[in-house]
Amino acid sequence: MTTTATVTSSPSPTRRAVLARRVRWFVAATITCNVVEAVVALAAGTAASSSALVGFGLGSVVEVASAAAVAWQFAGRDPEAREKVALRVIAFSLFGLAAVVTADAVRSLLGRDEAGHPTTGLVLAAVSLAVMPLLSHGQRRAGRELGSRSTVADSRQTLLCTYLSGVLLLDLAPVTVHLRGAPAAAPGSPPSAGWHHQRGRREGQAQREGWQHPRTGRGQRQRAGCGGA
Repeated sequence: MTTTATVTSSPSPTRRAVLARRVRWFVAATITCNVVEAVVALAAGTAASSSALVGFGLGSVVEVASAAAVAWQFAGRDPEAREKVALRVIAFSLFGLAAVVTADAVRSLLGRDEAGHPTTGLVLAAVSLAVMPLLSHGQRRAGRELGSRSTVADSRQTLLCTYLSGVLLLDLAPVTVHLRGAPAAAPGSPPSAGWHHQRGRREGQAQREGWQHPRTGRGQRQRAGCGGA
């Protein structure tokens, strides 16, 4: 009875081939998404001086290594023979991802982040938050049915990317409402309103002191005229 149940629960060779192709597809999609995330996050984070975006990009790089290990495993004729090596790579990448998350947590506690233009980061985090859970779920189902521990482990790491996307979204959302360190402006006023106001005060003071403004032509001539009268 036990032997019959075990044989029945094991997928057929045809089904295993279908599941293996499905795993390769999910892994390829995961690698593509993470590469795009890494490039965009690192570029936008460097341009905006946002350590949150840079950390997210580094996390995506680590996840590419994990997914690449599974892709290498299923590229061979016998994926089961390569599973131990793939599991080791996934384990090391998980430690690397933990280091990135720890560094980002320390950065958040110290408050060392001055994001200038976080719109790109918000869009990137939102897209990742919508796509990564689907990839993780599909890969995990295929890995469990196939009996592949490496596939299931990589799917969990992909799910961790979803959590990081949520953290990034919560981290950058307040910056979008009001950039950190920027002075509060009146509702509806342009960004340079304060600069124009200060400029007008300086010009008015200069005219009162007799300095001739190059555009208005006033100031020194008026004072000279009054003095010569």
